[in-house]
Amino acid sequence: MTPSLRAQQVRSLELPGRRIRLATLVEADYPAWLEVRNRCRDWLVPWEPRSKGSPLPAEDHGSFVARCAMRERERQLGSGFGFGIFYEGRFVGEVTLSSILRGPFQNGSIGYWVDKDLAGLGIVPEAVVVVLRFAFETLRLHRIEVAIIPRNNASRRVAEKLALRNEGIALGFLEINGQWEDHVRYAMTSEEWSARGAELRAPGPTDGAPGGGAGPGDDGDLTRFG
Repeated sequence: MTPSLRAQQVRSLELPGRRIRLATLVEADYPAWLEVRNRCRDWLVPWEPRSKGSPLPAEDHGSFVARCAMRERERQLGSGFGFGIFYEGRFVGEVTLSSILRGPFQNGSIGYWVDKDLAGLGIVPEAVVVVLRFAFETLRLHRIEVAIIPRNNASRRVAEKLALRNEGIALGFLEINGQWEDHVRYAMTSEEWSARGAELRAPGPTDGAPGGGAGPGDDGDLTRFG
């Protein structure tokens, strides 16, 4: 394997939450990641971005290592940030901040997925809040979006419990599991974060989401789907 495709052995970035920890994934996370993916596949796959006729993304060790290396390269470029979600010391899902555009746009998209056995514990809302804080206070972005298929009620509850602003429906927004799907677009701006960030960081919302959020610049093996 070439050096550019080697996964990091040391986590390059960690973000603490109240009960969770977000951290870049490394090669040593593969067994835990694969166990969750295998056990939750039927729950996650229907919401994953994938073109019609395309195979499921490879989940072998080599592909995971290459994916970690790609995420690290995105982090270095500032174009995206991928994190594992760790709860009570174990891997339970992923959250990303992707499709970051600078210049006059200063925008990014959040996506996530979580272990089906831990849905309803407030893990996803907390992870989203941690990423929002990072996006607005560290990266100084102006607007963050989460786009979700209208019928994915579990994922929509995350956005609604965080009171993200509903900006309406984008028709045929993203190809999900071979079908062009409409998405509800939720968003928050830095001004809204300044007004509500402290409130959102306080203990509160719970979730029940398999996965949610969509950004057309993300790679299809992250379940950021709506």
